[in-house]
Amino acid sequence: MVKRGSVLSKFQNFDAYAKTLDDFRIKTYYGAALTIISTLIILVLLWSEFNEYRSTEIKPELVVDTSRKEKLTININITFPRVPCYLLSVDVMDIAGESQNDLTHDVYKTRIDSMGNKILIEKATEIGNKTKEPKNIVSETAPSTNETYCGSCYGGDPPESGCCNTCEEVQESYIRKGWSLNNPNDIEQCVKEGWSKKASEQAKEGCNVAGSVMVNKVAGNFHLAPGKSYQQNNFHVHDIQPFLSDGTNHDFTHIIHHLSFGPMVEGVANPLDGVSQAVSSGLHMYTYFVKVVSTQFHFLNETSIYTNQYSVTQFGRDLTGKDNHDGHSHNQGGLPGVFFNYEISPMLIINREESKSLTHFLTGVCAIVGGIFTVAGILDGFIYNAEKTFKKKVELGKHL
Repeated sequence: MVKRGSVLSKFQNFDAYAKTLDDFRIKTYYGAALTIISTLIILVLLWSEFNEYRSTEIKPELVVDTSRKEKLTININITFPRVPCYLLSVDVMDIAGESQNDLTHDVYKTRIDSMGNKILIEKATEIGNKTKEPKNIVSETAPSTNETYCGSCYGGDPPESGCCNTCEEVQESYIRKGWSLNNPNDIEQCVKEGWSKKASEQAKEGCNVAGSVMVNKVAGNFHLAPGKSYQQNNFHVHDIQPFLSDGTNHDFTHIIHHLSFGPMVEGVANPLDGVSQAVSSGLHMYTYFVKVVSTQFHFLNETSIYTNQYSVTQFGRDLTGKDNHDGHSHNQGGLPGVFFNYEISPMLIINREESKSLTHFLTGVCAIVGGIFTVAGILDGFIYNAEKTFKKKVELGKHL
């Protein structure tokens, strides 16, 4: 029969932390100082380790974008201090052949007076704004309230109804024909609606364009240019005659308050936010070349955000040729306005939010405590042995 005491005594042989006798424990002043300093260092490092354990970081990853048939949302907020809203058109085109002319859906134009103040909403039903009047109000300038009335299109290409009952319908019929409405005073509908009077009242106003545009996720461009836009013989055309002939010197000085592609994400910068350009000529074309990179954010709470980042370069050109370096003026082709040419990168950036695990934190704690005490023990032993050696030499010196 095996005795219990002998088993325990053999088990004690595995103790890697053998205890020294109390008689051999020597306490010193520098040992106490090292202990206090080590404890303070350990507390500071433990606090730093704990804060790092609680914090998160975003780790980026670059992969090939394999998405297909997605749409891209462009968010814009741009102010033109010297172009009235009724002269401004927002258009989108892409390399797939799709075009959106004179956008009004989810894009809002706000009239701005010469002092930069927004026009009151009750004035927004005038020329150049798509806001509809309340149904219970009958406009005094309506061409006719007779249901049998059928206005002439004055040689323009009429709509399906065959009638042009408003000045805008006459203008659209002219556009379909490829004509320009040079003199609205000769059009009955325009005269009854007071088109010329309203145009002259708004001639010195500005316009703020804000909203979102949904486009195909392929290379393309969207632009803000003067005059109504239309397609003619597969060409994108603007009727800029009213812009040039209304007796006011308009120009495309602009302030880009915001431009982004996709949802806003904290920490993602938009390079064009707050950019402004001042020009002195109405015939000026500003082009921004934008490179769009798809971006995903995956957070620890299992939510994800799909957005885009972009880089940009810009180029301005005076279409009258006054900025040529040869000292001569040359007429150059182009359309005045602000153009954004965007390309889609084939790469995708994936940002994952990560934090340290509990095991990583505990490993760090053990490493800090063990490392500091080990280094302090080595330093304490070195000082103790040095002191002991010094005392022996002193004693030997006294005996000699």
